[in-house]
Amino acid sequence: MGQPVVHFEVIGKDAKKLQGYYSDLFGWEIDANNPMSYGSVPREGNTNADGVGIGGGVGVGPEGYGGHVTFYVEVPDVEAALAKAERLGGSRLMGPDKVTERIEIGMFADPEGHVIGVLRSMS
Repeated sequence: MGQPVVHFEVIGKDAKKLQGYYSDLFGWEIDANNPMSYGSVPREGNTNADGVGIGGGVGVGPEGYGGHVTFYVEVPDVEAALAKAERLGGSRLMGPDKVTERIEIGMFADPEGHVIGVLRSMS
């Protein structure tokens, strides 16, 4: 069985503008009430009639960073996933990094340069 896509992310230069844009475009309720102003898009309330959908986020990157649009795949071991991505011809961009007490992430570029995230939730 494959590993699921569990989160999407849009990172750019102006978080508030992007959050407003996607909220207006898709009707997403975005909660950016946190120290990083990272706009969380919950799965609940953002699914189709069959209950299909994933949560995500819209935020800002570091100074001088152009941004990215990506998805995160849940893995049992972030380091192992990043190492495998490298062995298969990708390149590590970051991680593993513990972003909250319960979530560890990493990012890599595939052989064509597409940015993909991996995530481990420590429930």
